[in-house]
Amino acid sequence: MDWSLLNDFLFHHDAVEDPMLFYVNASEALFIATLAVVFLSAYGPRHAAWRRATVAAVLSAGLGLAVGKVISELVDRARPFVADSHGVHLFSGHAADPGFPSDHATAAFAIATAIVLRKRGWGIFALVAAAVLSIGRVALGVHYPSDVLAGAALGAAAALALWARPIRAKIDALADLAGGYWDRALDRGASRIGLSGRS
Repeated sequence: MDWSLLNDFLFHHDAVEDPMLFYVNASEALFIATLAVVFLSAYGPRHAAWRRATVAAVLSAGLGLAVGKVISELVDRARPFVADSHGVHLFSGHAADPGFPSDHATAAFAIATAIVLRKRGWGIFALVAAAVLSIGRVALGVHYPSDVLAGAALGAAAALALWARPIRAKIDALADLAGGYWDRALDRGASRIGLSGRS
């Protein structure tokens, strides 16, 4: 199928365009806020797996984006709206920087893969969210399908690389250390307002 059909479809269907545009534009904040909320609300050792998943997700995204930056500079592939400014509908302003691989797809699939390795059910939900985001980036005219496919593969590879046992152990230790500091801060706050602590 010609990928540009997605772009044309979005242009002629406002009922789909508006929520898709909102989700794609808000995706970075949504993913970051979700990870922050999960980490900060996962109190105590029995929720350690959630904290480990969020820390691994952040580090996986960082690794994937760092490698992706190098690849984008080497490939220097123009985005669809740059290569065909008259034929591609651009729905919101965007920098004309290289588009291969997609940063959004890289980060989203790195996060989703890191989560699915530790929390399978929620990880599948995250994978669906990452896939919708990637399709949206193509539909909005800022990426070719190969941009987001490469980003998805890169993000997943980054998460899998950090799943290697020696690295995973260090990530888990980091998450446990940071979580321990946060738990103690919550306990001190609870004691100051007369609560016995969290459970």
